[in-house]
Amino acid sequence: MKKIFFLLITLSLFIVAEFQSVNNSQIQSDIPFRKIDVGEEITYLVKYLFIPIGEIKLRVTKKEISGTDTVYSAIAFIDSYEGLPFVNLHQIYETKFNSRQIPFFFRGTIIDKDTTFTEYSFDYKKKHIHIIKGSRTKNEIWTDSTARLDREYLDGFSLFYYARMRTGKKSSYNTPVFINEKSELTTIRCYDKPEPIEIAAVDYKINCVYLDGETEFKGIFGLTGYFEGWFSNDDQAVPIYAKMSVIIGNITVELKEWKKKNWSPPKFQN
Repeated sequence: MKKIFFLLITLSLFIVAEFQSVNNSQIQSDIPFRKIDVGEEITYLVKYLFIPIGEIKLRVTKKEISGTDTVYSAIAFIDSYEGLPFVNLHQIYETKFNSRQIPFFFRGTIIDKDTTFTEYSFDYKKKHIHIIKGSRTKNEIWTDSTARLDREYLDGFSLFYYARMRTGKKSSYNTPVFINEKSELTTIRCYDKPEPIEIAAVDYKINCVYLDGETEFKGIFGLTGYFEGWFSNDDQAVPIYAKMSVIIGNITVELKEWKKKNWSPPKFQN
């Protein structure tokens, strides 16, 4: 049951009259018109069948200049609530990516009696991905190998920021993702029509834009198939609400609280 919710991609999900598709050999290089707010911390409530089962907390921790590009660091904490009979989940995900959300580094840590980890280091000059997997509890390395880096990939966490930065434009993206030590594909369709969304944390309707899509794989937390997400219709593109299918059924993810300088959810105007 530890892979109950693929919540990182979930948050991604939260990721010209005709749609324009990305070439599968490379991530589309359009310049995002959304902003990444360094220092932001956003927290989400996860529900299964209307039952609160856990929270996701996301932080953008750092911005650095590397040559002519900018590198962002982000971390996600996923925790189920104590005392639930069907899930005990505690995970941490980290990513470093450039201004187009193309990652250089990914780490996933699953905290349990035996705490395990997976790391990907993307080396575009050498054209390979360095993969390390092992146990932190036992201080063991199980896998130390490389995979071919034949195109620009996203990881399961940078995919969230990739989708978020492209909301509000009517476009479709077929995005290659390196996950579970292989190349997979996620389709994201973004729309530009404003929609009102209501959540418990805000006493008015929030101005949002919508996206939906599909995955062709079972993600880090069990996301599989179709997903939907609503993001704030402003330059911050904060995920507000999402619905998705996971291996146990349907879950929802809803914005609970946030720490963002000079930001509040934009009000929908009728």
